[in-house]
Amino acid sequence: MRILFDIVHPADVLFFKRPIEALKARGEELLILSRRKDITCDLLDAFGFEHTPITTAGEGTLGLLRELFFRDLKVLKHILSFRPDVMIGFGGVSIAHAGAITGAKAISFYDSENATLQTRLTWPFVSALYVPASYLGVTPAKRTVRLKGTKELSFLHPSAFRPDKALAIAAGLDPEKDNFFIRLVAWRANHDIGKCGWSEALLRSVVATLSERGCVHISSEVPLPDDLHALAYSGPKSAVHHLLAHCRLLIGESATMASEAAILGVPAIYAGRDFPGYVRELERVGLVHNVQNPDETKMILAMDIALSKTQPRARAMRDSYVSNCPDWAEAVLQAIDLEIDKDPARGGNQDDCSPT
Repeated sequence: MRILFDIVHPADVLFFKRPIEALKARGEELLILSRRKDITCDLLDAFGFEHTPITTAGEGTLGLLRELFFRDLKVLKHILSFRPDVMIGFGGVSIAHAGAITGAKAISFYDSENATLQTRLTWPFVSALYVPASYLGVTPAKRTVRLKGTKELSFLHPSAFRPDKALAIAAGLDPEKDNFFIRLVAWRANHDIGKCGWSEALLRSVVATLSERGCVHISSEVPLPDDLHALAYSGPKSAVHHLLAHCRLLIGESATMASEAAILGVPAIYAGRDFPGYVRELERVGLVHNVQNPDETKMILAMDIALSKTQPRARAMRDSYVSNCPDWAEAVLQAIDLEIDKDPARGGNQDDCSPT
């Protein structure tokens, strides 16, 4: 089979890592089209995946629209030369558009209800859409599959990811203290326009509170104040989850990283701007504490509540949640095989294989 992957964000690399490895082991022919955004290409290189960067992330509304136009054209060019049996992406705007023109099948996985423009540009053209069962947005009838859990179960499922303490220490873990992880984002995605993150005063307050209790690590997409540079995460990009798994708490603006912490059995506080269905579900089961309109008082209270939960208790709650969810890496492989089986040229039956 010829399978095209559309990789536009660092989280996409992690999401598709295990499926890519499994497909390579099966001997399938893969083409990975990447995007120069944050550490996307660095992660692909770190995992040894050959890829072709075709665009650089645009800035602002006009920059993103311009990038989308050229990415659509470049994806179309690669489809015509590679002739994939199926294409897959997380979101997958460009493969959806190019697939509509060429007839190539496009599979989309997604989980962010707030990206309304992106979904309106994508959903009408995908062959199949996979979302969390907690997804609150409107999805295409008869082309949507809902999966229990979150996308992090593709790469952090306990059956597949084993936290390595030696790697965590090499990445900055202080084994003699409690460790805390802060995540700040740049708010530059197409669905983030007009939004902003924490104030410097709030960041300093959180850092000061946690520094009294242990060792603080900051992963930031935006420049940090000079006096906080020493706290910036500087370990290998591929080792960040080994460090996170050994932390007592994750706190930050990233819903994705809050979900990652939850799946690792680490208490998480999400204090961002949007609250997608999956972080609401994770809060209902006690794995994430959501803070809207964060200020110093709310954050200190949230930290006290989160840190009152023992590590064994947090992991037991994680185990209970994950036991009722599928391995999302396997779901990706099944989605690909399902679309291939539906191909009439391969003797497939469209009606028998339609998602529900």
